[in-house]
Amino acid sequence: MAGWEGAPKTYFISAELDLANLGGSSDIGKNSIGINLLTDEFGAFRENELVLSYSTRVQISKSAQLRLGAGLNINSVRLDGTQLTTEQANDPTVMQYFGGFAKMNILDLNLGLSLTHPNYYVSYGVHNVNQGGMSSGDIFMEKKPMVGIAQAGYRNSLTPNLDVIVNGMWRTQSNLPANIELNTKVVFYDLIWIGGGHRVDYANNFQLGFLMKSMRLGYVYERPMLKSYLLPNTTHELMLSIGLFTKGEERKIW
Repeated sequence: MAGWEGAPKTYFISAELDLANLGGSSDIGKNSIGINLLTDEFGAFRENELVLSYSTRVQISKSAQLRLGAGLNINSVRLDGTQLTTEQANDPTVMQYFGGFAKMNILDLNLGLSLTHPNYYVSYGVHNVNQGGMSSGDIFMEKKPMVGIAQAGYRNSLTPNLDVIVNGMWRTQSNLPANIELNTKVVFYDLIWIGGGHRVDYANNFQLGFLMKSMRLGYVYERPMLKSYLLPNTTHELMLSIGLFTKGEERKIW
C-alpha cells in the first residue's frame, strides 16, 4: 500500500497453492498455481488487475532448479473524467472523456523463467507480452507497455544466527527509462530482518520485518531523491504473508 489520505494507493493480495499439497505428493514445489489481485488508484485512473498463474519446476542438479511460469492477465481500467488534470485533458486520446467516465478491459499474458538455489536465484519475466492487443470497451489507451524484469539474489550465513541477503532488479518499460534497484538485508535468528535499498536516481528505502512459523510481517519506507520526477513523495508499504499449509517447516525469505 502506497501513500496516505489523498495520495495514490495500491492494494495487492496474492495466494499460491502447491499442487503437492492436494495429492499428498512428497515432490514439493514441482507444480503450483496462483492468483494475484491488484487495485491501483492514481488521479483520474483506477485499475483492477487479476492474474491467474501456473508454474512448474525442472530439477537440473541436486540443489538447483529451473522454474517456468505463465500468467493470464485480466485488466480493467476506469477513467474518471471529472478528475483529469489540465495536461491530461489536452491529450486527444482522453480529452473526449473529460467530465465523464470510461472503462477499458484488457486481456494479456505474462511469462517468466528462473534459476533457483538455496543460496541464489536469477530470473527474468515479461509482463504484457501482447501489449494490450486484446481489449474492449472505451479504448483510451493505444496499448499497454511491455515490461521486462530481471532479478538476482544471493544469501550467505555469516554465523548460525546471522544471514546477509543481497538482491538486485533491472526493469525496462517501453515508455519509461530503465530502472535499477538494489537491496540488502540482514536476518537475525531467522526472526527479524533489517535492510535498506536504493532505486538508482529515484529513491532510497528502509526495511523492517518479522518472521514467524506461518506468518511474515514487513514494512518499507521509501524516500525519493531530490532529482526524482517519477517518485515525488514518500511511500509507505505494509506487507503481510500467511502460510496456510506450511505445517511449521522453515521457509527462507529473500
